[in-house]
Amino acid sequence: MFSFGGRVLRINLSDGAIVRQQVDEGLARRFVGGRGLNVKWLYDHVAPHTDALSPDNVLVFGAGPLVGTTFPGGARFNITAMSPQTHILGDSNAGGFFGPEMKFAGYDQIVIEGRSQHPVYVSIADDKVDIRRAEGLWGLDVWQATSAVQQDLGDAAVQVATIGQGAENGVRFAGVFVNLNRTAARTGMGAVMAAKNLKAVAIRGTGALSVADPARFEAIIERLDDTIATHPEYLERTRLGTTRLVKALDRIGALPTRHFQGTAFEGVDAVSGETIERLYKVKGKACFACTIPCSRFLRVDDPRFPGLEMEGPEYEPLAGFTARVGNTDLALALKCIDVTNRYGLDAIATSEVIAWSMECYERGLLSRDETGGLDLTWGNGAAILSLVHQIARREGLGDLLADGVRRAAERLGRGSAGFALHSKGLELFQADVRTIKAYALGNAVSSRGADHLRSEPWFEFSNDADEGMRRFGVPETAFRLEHKGKGLVVKHFEEMAAIADATGVCKNTYNNMEVLDWAGTAELLQAATGWKLAGEDVRRIGERIVNLERMFNAREGIGRDDDTLPARFVTEALPAGNPSAGAVVDLEPMLDEYYRARGWDVATGLPTPEKLQELGL
Repeated sequence: MFSFGGRVLRINLSDGAIVRQQVDEGLARRFVGGRGLNVKWLYDHVAPHTDALSPDNVLVFGAGPLVGTTFPGGARFNITAMSPQTHILGDSNAGGFFGPEMKFAGYDQIVIEGRSQHPVYVSIADDKVDIRRAEGLWGLDVWQATSAVQQDLGDAAVQVATIGQGAENGVRFAGVFVNLNRTAARTGMGAVMAAKNLKAVAIRGTGALSVADPARFEAIIERLDDTIATHPEYLERTRLGTTRLVKALDRIGALPTRHFQGTAFEGVDAVSGETIERLYKVKGKACFACTIPCSRFLRVDDPRFPGLEMEGPEYEPLAGFTARVGNTDLALALKCIDVTNRYGLDAIATSEVIAWSMECYERGLLSRDETGGLDLTWGNGAAILSLVHQIARREGLGDLLADGVRRAAERLGRGSAGFALHSKGLELFQADVRTIKAYALGNAVSSRGADHLRSEPWFEFSNDADEGMRRFGVPETAFRLEHKGKGLVVKHFEEMAAIADATGVCKNTYNNMEVLDWAGTAELLQAATGWKLAGEDVRRIGERIVNLERMFNAREGIGRDDDTLPARFVTEALPAGNPSAGAVVDLEPMLDEYYRARGWDVATGLPTPEKLQELGL
């Protein structure tokens, strides 16, 4: 199988069994790899209503066929399991260098089953697989554990996926971290790993990948490199990465100020990506084979935080620990992000539960006694940092917050569920969806709960009515404040996102910069794998993945009633003075349009038998 490692590695931690099996090429042709093959494995091997923290759950690492090739940004891998946070499909994605190392070791998937009786880590060096005792690693943070594994193996270049103390302490939104700061953070995959008593997976591969048509493949890559380098967003992405969005979203009234209660953040200049670049950036950093060094290495010169050096941040944690919690202290925000990463927590969920608790405090629903003496007024940096520690340790108020905002609101009551900002139990990202209607719909219908990366429908920022008409037959699709046509937009970009995750490429290039269309993707995959594909074949694979994920969630009881957004976005119009004044999400008509576009039953929001038969499901 050209461009594949060719094997699935199954490791059962209950009995120590290690099994290698060939990748089923028939399945690969239907689901490609990565996220696609992962959800297929989960659907086939995890029974409905499985307790996510039981040995019956499986944890699947998957890297697609473009991972480890010279594709710019072909470095991403998915981790998939039943989610302990949402009790539906759990899936998260990260870049860096771990995914390519899987491929060089000859594996497209690593499946972790069962539960060890004591802490362990798994060492994989090509065909040599060891399950090693890890009592000495338990209790270490992400950075410490990574270093300890590398020292134990005597290999500073071994790629390590590990969890921090947050996962060990049962924080349900703990993630899995690679290369210290590259995070598969969403939906609690770290909590699943900890429940299996698995501290880390270390991998070293000395093999190589081959593609079916090397000359054609490299010619396509050269064209892609030129397309990326001449893209109008290239320079800004290399300078600022996603932190460029801080000012961009503030300009349209979408920055989540004080838990989405405000419309603009007065501290935007103090906490922007431009300010990080000016004060703290040392150099840019990129994932394996990528030509866009959109990450950054920082040295933070602040006497309160001596020796603070870190990679990043991405926009999501930056906005989360500044605007969302009302904090204008940039160095404090960066310290919070660093601590969150070292503990191994999802920064979106962490910033949401803190912002939610601050709004509860503001409304008088949480007293000073109940916060353990913390003053949770907006922007109180000391309290924000203290809560990060408490969440990771499940101490004090942190114990209430460590299960995620949905559970926290259920436990506290007092009307606090009305402003717990999640969908299907996953916390909303750092943008006010009243101002971006396709993103609103995408968050509502996402297969893993509130999430923008399941679709990333950037097109509604284009303001090009003619292109909206050409692409979707609806001019309004090109405008962010319009509702009409957004079901079509989300369907299209969901399928693009599914292909990005299945092949293992970065959505910055594939979804947002759109360096390949369906026909171009088919050409590239044909050169890589040797499969005969047309553009429509590739799109149909994305559609198949989306439908199978919906069926997995349907087994857990998910349907139209669950495709919702918090009331704040559907009932409270943005006030006068906001660049998007009067905006509110009219969700139901967009859902109707989306289900019709998908060929799903409009009343239930579920795939019809005819659609499943059409997709071979």
